[in-house]
Amino acid sequence: MLTLFPTILLVCGKVNFTNLSRYSELSEKTYRRQSHPAFCFMSLNAQLIEAAIPDGATCIGGMDCSFIPKSGKSTYGLDWFYNGSQSRTQKGLEISVIAVIDVEAQCGYSLSVQQTPAGLAKPKAKAQSQPQSIRWETVEQARQMLEQLPVKSTAPAEVEETAVEPTRMDAYLKHLQDTYPYLPTHLKYWVVDGFYSKKKFVDGVMALNLQMISKLRSDADRRYLYSGVQKPRGAKRKYDGKVQWSDWSRWSHVRQLEPGLDLYTLVVWHVSLKRQIRIAALVDTRKVGKTGYALLFSTDIELDAEQILKYYKARFQIEFIFRDAKQFTGLCDAQTRQPQTLDFHFNASLTALNLAKYEDQRCATQDNPKQPLPPFSMASYKRVAFNDHLLERFISMLDLNPTLIKSHPNYQNLRSYGIIAP
Repeated sequence: MLTLFPTILLVCGKVNFTNLSRYSELSEKTYRRQSHPAFCFMSLNAQLIEAAIPDGATCIGGMDCSFIPKSGKSTYGLDWFYNGSQSRTQKGLEISVIAVIDVEAQCGYSLSVQQTPAGLAKPKAKAQSQPQSIRWETVEQARQMLEQLPVKSTAPAEVEETAVEPTRMDAYLKHLQDTYPYLPTHLKYWVVDGFYSKKKFVDGVMALNLQMISKLRSDADRRYLYSGVQKPRGAKRKYDGKVQWSDWSRWSHVRQLEPGLDLYTLVVWHVSLKRQIRIAALVDTRKVGKTGYALLFSTDIELDAEQILKYYKARFQIEFIFRDAKQFTGLCDAQTRQPQTLDFHFNASLTALNLAKYEDQRCATQDNPKQPLPPFSMASYKRVAFNDHLLERFISMLDLNPTLIKSHPNYQNLRSYGIIAP
């Protein structure tokens, strides 16, 4: 049943039990019943990734969140989340996806997906009250009242520990910790966007023996490392002033990526993260009178700046996972409110995408395993899967000879009818 589910899913394109039953001999009730038992999708995806990514290939790990629109009031996990496509916060669901990315092949495979629970704390701005003037007579009266109070004993009082309210960053870090045993053993770098560049998350990644690559805010507090002569006595000097973005004379110029776009690098001390980091700074002077820059960093200070840029650009493959899953495997089409069914729905949608990528790669390298992989198109793969299903239906319903039909020279043209031209 589990092997048939992704196949039918690729044909109909939606995790809708009614649509699934229309393209197979199984009923809607059968599909719905099979979505309740727990299944370890991470183990299946880990074996699939091990088979898809060749030995010796450079792979990185990454994670990101995606907003899932959902109407109603009783769905599990319903809360206010940021919707990047609308650039604002909306009410719906959110999933956190961990992926493994093949850097050379420019292809990402989802390993684990987890729904963000509702009700977790979010950072809120403190309201600032307007100062009010207080008369001196009132202050004097309050002082006299305090002096008249009895003196309390100096016995140590019992201090109650206040429970720390969990945050969404704690949920993302817990997701990474749960998925870590399924990651490839040779994976070293964890690449995420600037939202995750918080001390709690960076420390959690480092505790798992991973190095983190991410993006910095332009207003973050950084210090130059002091490399001059130290005093013979006393504490050693660590820093040499605050990093100023108007002065690039102390940075190492790596190379010019294109006219008006330069790459600089430097090892600095990050005050908030409380550690040394290597920054790869992209300085853009292509617009007259305006200088822009993007600040990428790595906790591995020995990593080359060009490698930092290369790995961070490869991180964008996870965005293609979200796009293909939403457009072609029905990531946003769950008709359920139960947490276990939602979990099965999200995992089945992303696993179907993994199977499509692996099958496309296997067919492309069947004759020559060393040839470069062509760009993957989920739209073309889904069209071929639908054409195969329809042709098989014709052959079966019309009692045709499958050997005679499939050996015809125009059969492959019918299979590829409607695909994007390579």
